[in-house]
Amino acid sequence: QVQLVESGGGLVQAGDSLRLSCVASGIILRIDVMGWYRQAPGKQRELVSFITSGGSTNYTDSVKGRFTISRDNAKNTVYLQMNSLKPEDTAVYYCNLRGRGWRTDLELWGQGTLVTVSS
Repeated sequence: QVQLVESGGGLVQAGDSLRLSCVASGIILRIDVMGWYRQAPGKQRELVSFITSGGSTNYTDSVKGRFTISRDNAKNTVYLQMNSLKPEDTAVYYCNLRGRGWRTDLELWGQGTLVTVSS
């Protein structure tokens, strides 16, 4: 069974930093894209950032210059370093993976990790 497990969320003050991690386990033959989404209370889930197998990255405008996504291919792990956090970054953060498993395409979601930024 392929699954994603996130960690690293918590309660911080504005200006602080957090690092989220997401580990993929199970039979994964290829990972094409790993990314992070977030969903704030009362809002739709939005893409925060993604990184491709080749290392290309993309960020939503509101986090550019503050967040950095990276991945460790050997560990099937993606990270999101979040600096200069703002109250508007408060949300549940979800890891997402797209790739190929055993005889099936994969699109997986983690269980979510809560990030709360106080002012």
